[in-house]
Amino acid sequence: MPGPPQTVQVSDAVYAYIQPDGSWYINNTGFIAGGGGVISIDTCSTERRTRAYLATVADVTGLPVRTLVNTHHHGDHTYGNCLLPRATIVGHERTREQVLAAGPPANLGIWTDVEWGDLEPAPPFLTYESGVTLWAGDLRCDARYVGTPAHTTNDSIVHIPERSVLFAGDLLFSGGTPFLLMGSIAGAIEVLEEVVRPLGAAVIVPGHGPAGGPELIDEALGYLRFVSDVARRGLDAGLSPLDAALEADLGPYAGWLDPERFPGNLHRAYAELGWAERGAPIDLAAALRDMITYNGGGPLRCHA
Repeated sequence: MPGPPQTVQVSDAVYAYIQPDGSWYINNTGFIAGGGGVISIDTCSTERRTRAYLATVADVTGLPVRTLVNTHHHGDHTYGNCLLPRATIVGHERTREQVLAAGPPANLGIWTDVEWGDLEPAPPFLTYESGVTLWAGDLRCDARYVGTPAHTTNDSIVHIPERSVLFAGDLLFSGGTPFLLMGSIAGAIEVLEEVVRPLGAAVIVPGHGPAGGPELIDEALGYLRFVSDVARRGLDAGLSPLDAALEADLGPYAGWLDPERFPGNLHRAYAELGWAERGAPIDLAAALRDMITYNGGGPLRCHA
């Protein structure tokens, strides 16, 4: 079972809240104190986890959370929003749309059952098209849409330029397999190369797994190019995404958490090499079925 969360001070009054082990629905958040309040970057997937996170914020800062930024719409980063009724919830306009479309959490048999708690959708109600600047006292925090589908269609990053700190959301996983079923392989490569890397952040807090530095970008790009190569070879050989995944050797990525995301990522890569624009809807049910098959036929492991 995953260990307890760890609060890491990555800069003065800037904290990463790291939840081991970073697998399905066990995400990272962050918080920045200043100006008499706190900016929270995302919430957690369950009531229990979000309440534990908020208790940590209160213990560390003694300040109320006044602003909540969602890096994208996925439930592990947004289900806990409703537990901050006094905070201004900020996010990309499509993050709002997708939180509302997804509805409340439910056990669907894809993952092992989770005790979600008493949670209701609470989407961003202050939205932007390209970005917004937040201030923690005199400290500038830039929340910016990355410009193209990547992990999802609505990814944002939070950059603190004065401190060389970046909260990357699920554009980056540390020690875990990236997941791009609802986004774009090509888009993620472009964003990491042209948006994330040029920021030159010395400290990067990924959406899952331990904080790191620029090496997290290189690791993710290596995996994404690997997926693209397997997809091209699979298409040329007439293989389905699942068969291409079963024939491939994951090599250095075999030890990463949640390897069953591989055939799902191939579904997205196949679509992009064929007819689909970045982020276009694909058959999610078929991709998830292939992920379960790749996993040995049972529900995907979730310890949230």
